Amino acid sequence: MSVVVVQLGQCGNQVGRELFEVVDSDARGQGAKADGERYREASLDRFFSCEESGGNVPTARAVLVDMESKVIGRTLSSAAKTGRWKYGDKNYFCQKKGSGNNWANGFYIHGPKCEDAVMNLVRQEVEKCDRLSGFITTMSLAGGTGSGLGTYVTGCLRDTYPNSFILNHVIWPHRTGEVIVQNYNSVLTLSHLYQSSDGLLIHENDTIHKICSQLLNIKQISFTDVNKVIAHQLGSILQPVCTGLCLTEYSRSPLGDLMETLVTHPEYKLLSAMSIPQMSDTSLAFSTFTWLGLMKHLRQMLISNTKMEEGGFNDQALYTSWTPAESALSVWQASQTFNKYERSATMVSNSQSVLKPLDSVVRKAWNMFASRAYVHQYTKYGIAEEDFLDSFTTMEQVVASYSNL
Repeated sequence: MSVVVVQLGQCGNQVGRELFEVVDSDARGQGAKADGERYREASLDRFFSCEESGGNVPTARAVLVDMESKVIGRTLSSAAKTGRWKYGDKNYFCQKKGSGNNWANGFYIHGPKCEDAVMNLVRQEVEKCDRLSGFITTMSLAGGTGSGLGTYVTGCLRDTYPNSFILNHVIWPHRTGEVIVQNYNSVLTLSHLYQSSDGLLIHENDTIHKICSQLLNIKQISFTDVNKVIAHQLGSILQPVCTGLCLTEYSRSPLGDLMETLVTHPEYKLLSAMSIPQMSDTSLAFSTFTWLGLMKHLRQMLISNTKMEEGGFNDQALYTSWTPAESALSVWQASQTFNKYERSATMVSNSQSVLKPLDSVVRKAWNMFASRAYVHQYTKYGIAEEDFLDSFTTMEQVVASYSNL
């Protein structure tokens, strides 16, 4: 089953491009044996269409949206230069003026203006799919377009495709701050997405930056470095895997399997990911890994609530009292290597790992709102103070729910 990726804002478009690059490289890197060919076919069918260019160059199943044309242009050009895959020639929407890091501007102004155009692009992409598994949106919480417009588009997707899965992939801002109003934007985005999304997969910028610095030994960390780490983790989750005992029968509905396993209650939708190993090419050349060793590392990371490297998962203490240990863990596997690692493992969990950053964002946003800091910059675009209060209430309930796990 196919997945349509909706890339929103500067961050969403950059991460989306890296995701397709990882998927394409991984699929092409498989061997010529029958199992490698099946893996490659399943991967390409999930993420690419071959209807354009006579089928010679796979076209990403994606819609690119930003309020400024510069990022869109670079993203399209970068993909085309690979010569291995590309974006559709008309699968993008952009304008000449951004959202100014203002959620209300993106949601209330740009959202309604571009709704018809964006949803028409989505419809055209959906019609190319023989069977649609659902949508993945990539977006940032900090800015205005990714957060505000991204939230609006997600609501439109839910209204138009009520029976399709929607996974929002969101990038959490640095704690030290990217924009002064990032906490407002984050709270408003998360509270609205909670109403329309099936699940929110979160990547924290601070954590990814540490991985680049401490594990990959990158001295001058760029946005590309950060996005590649995020794309690696996303790809390891979304690439073809076997959810049963047969290693050649790949899951047909990756989003469906993910939601069925991890999002079984409407109050718990926040997902986090951790991958091992993550190391530089120099270190990798002198390293070997066993499955037992990888599983022990993942278990320790889960227990210590860390997404960086610090035996079994059948310990009931790892899970809530109302979730039996034998049904709390689902193992997906594939016999192929992934993204240069002969053996690698990724864990996606619905746990308290998101609680600390979430509580911090809500608290900081409350403190700003109590003094009415920058509120006038939002109300002038149509949002009322009561909308802020509703969003705070929603997210405080989410914090309380995760605190009681």
